[in-house]
Amino acid sequence: MSPLLRLTATETRLFLREPIVVFFALAFAPILLVVLGCVPSMRQPSAAFGTMRPIDVYLPVIVAMGISLFALSGLSQLFATYREKGVLRRMRTTPVRPGVMIGAQLLMATVLSTVTTVVMLVIGRLAFDVGLPRQLPGFLVTFLLVALAMFAIGLLVASLAPTGRSAGAIGSLVFFPLVFFAGLWLPRARMNDALRTISDLTPLGAGVQSLQDTTAGHWPQLPYLAVLLGWTIVAGGLAARYFRWE
Repeated sequence: MSPLLRLTATETRLFLREPIVVFFALAFAPILLVVLGCVPSMRQPSAAFGTMRPIDVYLPVIVAMGISLFALSGLSQLFATYREKGVLRRMRTTPVRPGVMIGAQLLMATVLSTVTTVVMLVIGRLAFDVGLPRQLPGFLVTFLLVALAMFAIGLLVASLAPTGRSAGAIGSLVFFPLVFFAGLWLPRARMNDALRTISDLTPLGAGVQSLQDTTAGHWPQLPYLAVLLGWTIVAGGLAARYFRWE
């Protein structure tokens, strides 16, 4: 087994030992989906959504929110806590390089977020009759780019934050604006032109639009994919640049 896979397996075991972090990173989004789906009005067609049901529109939003929760609540705090407790300082004496450490965190987060997303798609389909993505390859590409962009942002927060608590505070400051522009409180279809333009340039806004497009059977639009790729490159590069062992 390669060092990357060994370190990923170890990091996954350590992550799963933190029940509060696991709840918010993995369980909160599926629970929110169930709560919203149990509201009768969410399962009725609405003229505000072009005769679609609100639950059909909100599932991609909750998927994106779940990824951002993992990135900004779980991943960033865990990584910063390692630095605070001296775990990274001790690891510095080993052959592990920063790129391997960051890669292991990204791989763990991607795998666990994929499992959570599959659970939400199954819940949506079986419990609330939400259709599965019609453009599956496009959905997978979009999901991967959203995950990489958000995890890169989460690792950037973790690279800069001196403690786990400060990482949580910074992550919260980043999380709420992002989920707003993703359409959690005000759906993107009901935003004015200025808010919609800002939303298009955020990772979750571009991600949600692409997830909704692929759910409807369309290939994601290239400008949105370019936004996601840009956030991944910039945030990931800065995270590697400012990585600190202690």
